[in-house]
Amino acid sequence: MMGAVLLSEFATEIVVPVCAVIGIAFSLVQWLLVSRVKLNPERHASGNSNKNGYSDYLIEEEEGLNDPSVVTKCAEIQSAISEGATSFLFTEYQYVGIFMVAFAILIFLFLGSVEGFSSKSQPCTYDKEKTCKPALATAIFSTISFLLGAITSVLSGFLGMKIATYANARTTLEARKGVGKAFIVAFRSGAVMGFLLAANGLLVLFVAINLFKLYYGDDWEGLFEAITGYGLGGSSMALFGRVGGGIYTKAADVGADLVGKVERNIPEDDPRNPAVIADNVGDNVGDIAGMGSDLFGSYAESSCAALVVASISSFGINHEFTAMLYPLLISSVGILVCLITTLFATDFFEIKAVKEIEPALKKQLIISTVLMTVGIAIVTWVGVPSSFTIYNFGDQKVVKNWQLFLCVGVGLWAGLIIGFVTEYYTSNAYSPVQDVADSCRTGAATNVIFGLALGYKSVIIPIFAIAISIFVSFSFAAMYGIAVAALGMLSTIATGLAIDAYGPISDNAGGIAEMAGMSHHIRERTDALDAAGNTTAAIGKGFAIGSAALVSLALFGAFVSRAAISTVDVLTPKVFIGLIVGAMLPYWFSAMTMKSVGSAALKMVEEVRRQFNTIPGLMEGRAKPDYATCVKISTDASIKEMIPPGALVMLTPLIVGTFFGVETLAGVLAGALVSGVQIAISASNTGGAWDNAKKYIEAGASEHARTLGPKGSDPHKAAVIGDTVGDPLKDTSGPSLNILIKLMAVESLVFAPFFATHGGLLFKIF
Repeated sequence: MMGAVLLSEFATEIVVPVCAVIGIAFSLVQWLLVSRVKLNPERHASGNSNKNGYSDYLIEEEEGLNDPSVVTKCAEIQSAISEGATSFLFTEYQYVGIFMVAFAILIFLFLGSVEGFSSKSQPCTYDKEKTCKPALATAIFSTISFLLGAITSVLSGFLGMKIATYANARTTLEARKGVGKAFIVAFRSGAVMGFLLAANGLLVLFVAINLFKLYYGDDWEGLFEAITGYGLGGSSMALFGRVGGGIYTKAADVGADLVGKVERNIPEDDPRNPAVIADNVGDNVGDIAGMGSDLFGSYAESSCAALVVASISSFGINHEFTAMLYPLLISSVGILVCLITTLFATDFFEIKAVKEIEPALKKQLIISTVLMTVGIAIVTWVGVPSSFTIYNFGDQKVVKNWQLFLCVGVGLWAGLIIGFVTEYYTSNAYSPVQDVADSCRTGAATNVIFGLALGYKSVIIPIFAIAISIFVSFSFAAMYGIAVAALGMLSTIATGLAIDAYGPISDNAGGIAEMAGMSHHIRERTDALDAAGNTTAAIGKGFAIGSAALVSLALFGAFVSRAAISTVDVLTPKVFIGLIVGAMLPYWFSAMTMKSVGSAALKMVEEVRRQFNTIPGLMEGRAKPDYATCVKISTDASIKEMIPPGALVMLTPLIVGTFFGVETLAGVLAGALVSGVQIAISASNTGGAWDNAKKYIEAGASEHARTLGPKGSDPHKAAVIGDTVGDPLKDTSGPSLNILIKLMAVESLVFAPFFATHGGLLFKIF
């Protein structure tokens, strides 16, 4: 009945790891190219290439400012930032490591107890005629895959941070030769992180599946159920990385801005400001390590959701290995597509002027999406039979391969639409942000009102894009369609991450230029790089939130199937109380994270004020501030404050599932998904708009902007206050919410066998 697959099992076993290895090799090549920029004063004497329309003389030579000590200063500042970031991540990972071990034990105990730790084979969940491996095996292998996912996630974040701190001063130094050179260094460094993460995630998952297969043999249902632990491990580490890093970076940022820019009227990143090193460290631990772990978590979960649903469909029942690994084949092709796309930014076209930066980054998204559409068509044609059946809540639904292609395609293009809508609402090239900037004329209050309104409005089109992709993909291929649509959105993850990491690297480069006392020309170039990065970072967050919605829904479908719930009826009190409580959770979580940023920033402001008031000669630049104390305040606050929000997310599914049962838990997951997506999009976009409204006034690039400026004017001060309010929204609460909705869903799926067997204790008593 079912058609054959063109790609043999043997070919699949080769294609997936080869693509992953190519991704890792490509990232190493990019890293080698970045490392050619030397952090020593003799650099400029060598070579005289004429690339990017600039010969290799430095801008300082033109101005008679060629001072070798500037390069040494840059190297010193970079090592201070790198040390701060490394020590924070090591401290964070010690705490997270304890949690990881404790949670791994919990997974083993909960899942092992489903059949009373028996090692006898049991009837399969979906086909009682057959026997499957014991629940004890699921417990052991789920625990192993949880640890694998957690370690891969931690590693992804750490390597990304290392590369970013390695590249920031090099970007500053290249800015002396022209904006094109600096752009290439920043973008290549971002690409190192993007490709390492995408390729590592794919390779570890592929190896785990093959190793687990040695034990599970024909029991694919059990095998892929055990693999879901991989997504849970990835996401739980991402939660702590995102929340901890977000609190760190914003405490430093708010402290530096409020005292430095508003009270003392000194420039951003001025070396006299004690919080400035902590602020630069924060960019790396929050935006790079946190974002890396977050997108890795999304990728791991969407792959796991697709694999679980497929394992109980014709792919799994008939043991069609190539079709089964379709999600991994999409990711493999994604790596090759992103590789070609990256060359467009670094090798095929040269950036010669500031105005070309943002279009170059946007082209990356468009080129990767167009090429990926072709890639998906090829993979679907060679890797999936012409028709097959997919499990659909108790029934089997017949699906054609072209329908599956449309499911992945709709996710891919919905991601692009969300990205561009986000850009429209957060870039100061368009009217929404210019209106917010204009509202600063009458003070901070109107700025806040306009910013909030913009954030709420920016939710409309992304939600329609997500809704249409859900409708199309579910109509064609049930829950499997939604899982692969999420994968489609994430298939260009290497390019997305490269663009995302580029932003903080450019931001740091500007900070280093300011602290090293370089000329204002160089600061202008790094600011131009940073402004483009700010908009693209908002696009990255849009992608992360959109994919989280689809991933969460796919995991929700897998959970409902695994927990043997035939329908989720909103009118039953059990489900409705879950729904309303679930919708409240994102608010509770946001309140926790924002208050954490507020209280950490309070300590930072007090410390910065104390140093300005008590260190003689600090304002005049004769004395050095005590950077270390500010770094310590941020570190201590973020480690302490990340635990309650983390516990809220991790414990909710366990408590609800155990005491109230699977139906109430289904309600909680649906409620959290529906309200979490809205808050996440509006929070991220509001914060992004306020930030870019401030930059719009500072840059003074248009007649309108010049009427609001310059720095230090009343409208500018109002814009700084708006930006400060938006900081925790866009960099802590907003991006962490997408992890909340995915993590609760994947955790429920992993613990589903336990909840289905022993859950609902309270309802059993009454």
